[in-house]
Amino acid sequence: MINSRQNYLNAKRFAADLALEHIIPHNVCFYLIPPIVDLTIEEFEKLALERLKMLRLLEQVAAKNPKATMEAWREAVLAEVNHDGLRMYAKLFRGNINDDATKMARRRDYLSHFILRFAYCRSDELRRWFVAREMELFRLKFSALSARDIKEFLEVYELDYSPLADAEKAEISEQLCMSTANQTRLKMETSDFYAVHFTEVLNLVRDRKCFLKGGKAYIPPESFVHVVARKHQQLIEDGLKAHLRMLPTLEIDERFSMLLKSIHTSYTGKNYTVSKTGSVPIESLDQLSKKSFPLCMRHVHDTLRATHHLKHVGRMQYTLFLKAIGVTVDDCLRFWREELTRGKVAIEKFEKDYAYNIRHNYGKEGSRINYSPYSCMKVITTPIGPAETHGCPFKNIDTSALKMKLSGYGLSALDCDEIAGYAAKGHYQIACGKYFETLHETKLEEGINHPNQYFELSQLTMEGRSTTERSRARAPQQQTPRWTGGTQATSQTHHDSSFQTDYSTLNGADDDQELWEIMETKDKESEGIDREVISSRNNAPKVPVASPAKLTAKDWDDEDFDLLELNE
Repeated sequence: MINSRQNYLNAKRFAADLALEHIIPHNVCFYLIPPIVDLTIEEFEKLALERLKMLRLLEQVAAKNPKATMEAWREAVLAEVNHDGLRMYAKLFRGNINDDATKMARRRDYLSHFILRFAYCRSDELRRWFVAREMELFRLKFSALSARDIKEFLEVYELDYSPLADAEKAEISEQLCMSTANQTRLKMETSDFYAVHFTEVLNLVRDRKCFLKGGKAYIPPESFVHVVARKHQQLIEDGLKAHLRMLPTLEIDERFSMLLKSIHTSYTGKNYTVSKTGSVPIESLDQLSKKSFPLCMRHVHDTLRATHHLKHVGRMQYTLFLKAIGVTVDDCLRFWREELTRGKVAIEKFEKDYAYNIRHNYGKEGSRINYSPYSCMKVITTPIGPAETHGCPFKNIDTSALKMKLSGYGLSALDCDEIAGYAAKGHYQIACGKYFETLHETKLEEGINHPNQYFELSQLTMEGRSTTERSRARAPQQQTPRWTGGTQATSQTHHDSSFQTDYSTLNGADDDQELWEIMETKDKESEGIDREVISSRNNAPKVPVASPAKLTAKDWDDEDFDLLELNE
């Protein structure tokens, strides 16, 4: 009986996949017909996060190169796609090849698009973001098509466009050469031009990038994407409205409701959940905060040192960050006890209320969940109230105050203006990346997506500069510093879920003499610890994807997971 049911389900899925293959015979598609397939919760979430990762990549490349040409933009995106290991999407950017791998990529692309429609249909802001990113993805796929591929695409979707006849093109060849940028006569003769009504390409008319005659605009294949993209955009916007009407029915299932609401703020990079047993001494936090903490954590740390108090969400944000960089639970308790009792918190109240929350964040109390530290998206989107210092300073601090803060940290006026300029435009993570580059005097090869990624990159960057001096200083003993990590600085990407990392890394800068002395003291105290165990422990797990059996409320970072409602 069980085998018969399994055979039935397999046959049903096979039939659904065949139907889906018929719906999407081309790499570039209009997503006209919602797919009817069976997916597990695990597959549903995995497809959604994979596409979200791709869309965020497109956003970051566009923000970094706002004035790039189409070709430069395409090359930058493809480099990032390869860097981040998005192999499935890479298959869709190489023209319309009909092998099995490409067909599987089309299937994942099609399904994930409709999944994200449910996640992004619920507000105007989410809809605008989703449409803008989907249009960038469409242009990227369309730009890889050959003239033959474009012809097939037009036939599949029954679009009434065809290239100019050779005689008509020869008649206006001079005007086509003059009106089209970077167009030589040889290229013009071998390229297909299309005649469309000028209202379909008003942006090209405005920028004088096409030849006009008799109400028709004559455009080359690289500009033809604007015509098709308009139709694609309208279809997506209409589809989002339809999905919004269907949303209440889908959200009857609480599992889907929680998943869809959390997708936009989901972190799609490396997993920093695991708490480390290797120690970053709390005595080093002041020194580390100056260079290795992102601005959001440095701002919280400085506020705590100055006022000896943080509100509930600020304590949670900072505690989880400290846990992930390698501060032990005992050291974290000591750190918070010393700081808060210097303010208005009595030692009895700390032990009764605050200590429980810290142990809970480390998974030592309550349901013993190993909570994840906040990602950049979580930090940015967490609401902030009066007298609260958590959240993203690039978003929450006004431009003049942000410039003053950055200037106080030693940044030049030019650097302050550039960073604040990105922040003012809403590019908070780009601003954070520029802040990193300015402090470390280096060029980042990847975007900043997580505060703990920032810390890790900072440590690896400084270790690369200081290894030579330390090697000379320790040459007579032929020793390796105990506090260096066991990973290479540039050989892996932060999105690779198989990336092996030791978060107890504590790499000093050239001028971190005080920090190095602290490390040496700790080194002597832990003389009995086996060196090999320290360097190999705590490997990062794969990026977690919830399975059907485990898809409960605790799989998401709830805003209030401390179990105690604290009165400030």
